Amino acid sequence: MLNKIPLPARILLTITGTLILLVGFYKIPYVNDRLSWRLDDLRIQINYFLHPPSEAVFVPDQQAQIDAMVSATLLAMRTPTQTPTLQATATLVGPTSTPAPTLPPTVTPTPLPATVNLKGVVYVDQTNGYNLCGPSNLTMALKFWKWNGTRGDILWAIKPGINDQSLDFLNRGKTDKNVMPYEMVDYVNNNTKFRALSRYGGKLDVVKSLLAAGYPVMIEKGEVQCESFYACTTVSWMGHYLFLTGYNDADKTFLTQDSYRDGPNFKVPYDKFFTEWRAFNNIFIVVYPAENEAHVLTLLGNWADTKWANQTALDIANEDIKSLSGHDAYFAWFSKGTSHVQLQQYAEAASAYDQAFLIYGKLPADKEKLPWRMLWYQTGPYWAYFYSGRYQDVINLATLTLDNMPSGPTLEESLYWRGMAEQATGQTNSAIADFSAANHLNPKMTAIIQALQSLGITPETPLSK
Repeated sequence: MLNKIPLPARILLTITGTLILLVGFYKIPYVNDRLSWRLDDLRIQINYFLHPPSEAVFVPDQQAQIDAMVSATLLAMRTPTQTPTLQATATLVGPTSTPAPTLPPTVTPTPLPATVNLKGVVYVDQTNGYNLCGPSNLTMALKFWKWNGTRGDILWAIKPGINDQSLDFLNRGKTDKNVMPYEMVDYVNNNTKFRALSRYGGKLDVVKSLLAAGYPVMIEKGEVQCESFYACTTVSWMGHYLFLTGYNDADKTFLTQDSYRDGPNFKVPYDKFFTEWRAFNNIFIVVYPAENEAHVLTLLGNWADTKWANQTALDIANEDIKSLSGHDAYFAWFSKGTSHVQLQQYAEAASAYDQAFLIYGKLPADKEKLPWRMLWYQTGPYWAYFYSGRYQDVINLATLTLDNMPSGPTLEESLYWRGMAEQATGQTNSAIADFSAANHLNPKMTAIIQALQSLGITPETPLSK
């Protein structure tokens, strides 16, 4: 009977049958767990080849308006009469961040030991999942204080991933490319008996003071690394959290617990550490028992004051700008913009980001080092352009960022800010579409929920655990 079927039809049937068998075989959990990342990696590599993300460059589109806008709004931006309503819920500072506590009295600093190596560290890597750098590092920070939760508890809370159809541990939160520092701080403060805070403008002395007093420190930095934990087929720049548990002045290194490739008790030289930290404006996070808050604030000294810390970060960036070039200059100008945003100086921030993007466009074509993922991790430019009235630049930057994602446009922050700019320019339907897409990715983000509700749209609800 089969011989009566024409040869082309038999070939087609054979191919179809083979594909059906392969699909069925791939759906077996054991097989899927071991092959899914390889197929994802292959798909991303094909996208890289066809549309190299490192070649996309954002050029501010409203340059002609900058000087006039700065002159007209600079004073108002420096001393705003009222904080914009959305600021309390958008993504840079966090939806539930609490005001900085009152500073403790200044005390005479105790001389720091030359070496610190904190004991009781529980190492957690970021395997068996996607983009688990944040949850893994936060788990280490909490486990140090004898927290009885798991990385999975954090994952369910801060990487909701409602559109990840598989709810197994491996795929949960797959599309959420990054966890913001405020999300981790809020998780600790709202879901545990411990406390956490973050500050910009960190320096060697404050980090060492905390470590010497027994408090591990988590930082966010940029580094060139392999894109897959399992197979180093592509190397490029990306953001990464790092857990610090000691230091040694003799060899000028920090002792780190790297959740990715470097593993536990890995030494990082001071100079390399600060070069990579610059990309994230020297931000650091401290987790501690609630009853130790007064002690932590004393150790922080001036850094306990958020405004002082932001101004210090700005001072660091300004000094860096004087002497740096190339990639380091780009990061310094970007951090300058971030500091201005934190100080609510939006016009100055927009000008700093303009300079950063112009520098980026002239960087050497070293694709491994180009930080094309920058807007995956930091949303400061959206704040600066939006609150400077440069809505088209918000739309252009968000669109470039989303279109430049090899694995698909899955950044809720970029979708949210594009929707904000579209709403401001009367593009209501486009705004609703972007807010809805952002809500689908992260149904827990307060700013997105409020944006939809303001337009009469009922937001999606998070999947239950």
